Amino acid sequence: MDVQPDTLAWRDAYKLMVGSILPRPIAFVSSIDEQGVSNLAPFSFFTAISADPMLVCFSPMRRGTDGAKKDTLVNIEKTKEFVINIVSEEIAEQMNECATEFDADVDEFEQAGLTKEKSASVTPYRVKESKVHLECELHQVLHFGEHAGSGSLVIGRVKHVHVDDDLFDGGRIDSIGLNPIGRLAGQTYTKPMTDTFEITRKTMPR
Repeated sequence: MDVQPDTLAWRDAYKLMVGSILPRPIAFVSSIDEQGVSNLAPFSFFTAISADPMLVCFSPMRRGTDGAKKDTLVNIEKTKEFVINIVSEEIAEQMNECATEFDADVDEFEQAGLTKEKSASVTPYRVKESKVHLECELHQVLHFGEHAGSGSLVIGRVKHVHVDDDLFDGGRIDSIGLNPIGRLAGQTYTKPMTDTFEITRKTMPR
């Protein structure tokens, strides 16, 4: 099967992407607006960029109904700060609750029954129930269109990292204990730590 993306409706192109780029980690992003209302939303277009400087990124797509920016992006552009909370299986249901497109004045922490915890370096709260938090200041945001199906790339510089004490040992995070989930296509998620294997990277002989 050969497909030319430019010939597809954006929803069909989206289905090709989410059906092939997987599993995808989830950035559970907390932000705050200029009136002090918290926002919490999950994004599965999320990855790391570099360690020095420590940069991460996620991509909020425009709303599929009207092409408007999502509240998370609006907040970050105004306040220049956000927190990425890593999603463990234990908070999967609450994360899914926050995927609902609530009005901008609704606090998703309250809707999902999650606990606000004060951040160390930024204003937005972190999710207490999450086991790893990345407090970020906005490094750069790039926009790719203003219509439904288009999106933005939000790059954050990590200013502070919180890791559950039980998971941190010798500078490494216990992935099994973190128990993260990943996003597949449609309504399907995966538990990546339930079936793992190792492959040793080969080195060139000298």
